[in-house]
Amino acid sequence: MQLTFLGTSSMVPTKERNQTAVFLSYGSEGILFDCGEGTQRQLKIAGISLTKVTKVLISHWHGDHVLGLPGLMQTLSSTEYEKTLEIYGPTGTKKRMEKMFEAFVFDKRLNFKVIEVKSGKFFENNDFEIESYPLEHGIETLGFRFVEKPKRRIDIKKIKKFGIPEGPLLGELQRDNSITHNGKKINPDDVTYIEEGKIIAYVTDTLLCDGCYKAAQDSDVLIAEATYSSKLTDKSEEYGHMTAKQAGQLANKANAKQLVLMHFSARYKNTQEIEEDARNVFDNVICAKDFMKIEL
Repeated sequence: MQLTFLGTSSMVPTKERNQTAVFLSYGSEGILFDCGEGTQRQLKIAGISLTKVTKVLISHWHGDHVLGLPGLMQTLSSTEYEKTLEIYGPTGTKKRMEKMFEAFVFDKRLNFKVIEVKSGKFFENNDFEIESYPLEHGIETLGFRFVEKPKRRIDIKKIKKFGIPEGPLLGELQRDNSITHNGKKINPDDVTYIEEGKIIAYVTDTLLCDGCYKAAQDSDVLIAEATYSSKLTDKSEEYGHMTAKQAGQLANKANAKQLVLMHFSARYKNTQEIEEDARNVFDNVICAKDFMKIEL
């Protein structure tokens, strides 16, 4: 599982920071959180094939979070993209997508489907589930929560003790099935253990609210906006944003393991003030940079 930060600025991009986008690579899935202007170029610079994108999660329809979507879809339509692109977003996303296709001319059509989501789990497969929670930003806005399912891992020492060879028998045990080896029944719990899955939360463009805490609870990585430092709390509240300190408070109360800040106002030439503001209330915090990667 790998996170790549493709855009870490807020509304106005800078020379160093593109508009908002974060890419999660997980097995054959490529999940794009928001798609700010220039995201497809950022993917190329990061060495990520555009065809790896399988899902786009739109937090809200402010331009700095979606202006890259038409370009991404147009490029995918010109490739041998054999999948169906899944686009998830808040109420109104279907209508806005229809308007987008009225505004732009696409020579080739791309197979895609649009799903509007509200609160709770909206996607699940054998490996993970994704949840959404409403945020407070003046328009329909969502925070997202990626939850990896627990996995059964092999205990090498115990496997050797039972003399179980590599191959199909180990696969059965990992699928939580008992096996018979050398005339003896072996249960999964005899030679395996459960490893809890990772949780990634994505909370941007919002005032502190109940949805923030639900999305962030017990997350391994909490990706949160920090548009301003707490010196500009009034400005932050006026535009419906969290300060870095509030993001730190969110991480603290939600029992997050790591806080990664992004969505910085272009007014900040560096992120020292932002990071210190959050670190006053939460220790394990870093400020993201474009193309920064996190392995989980």
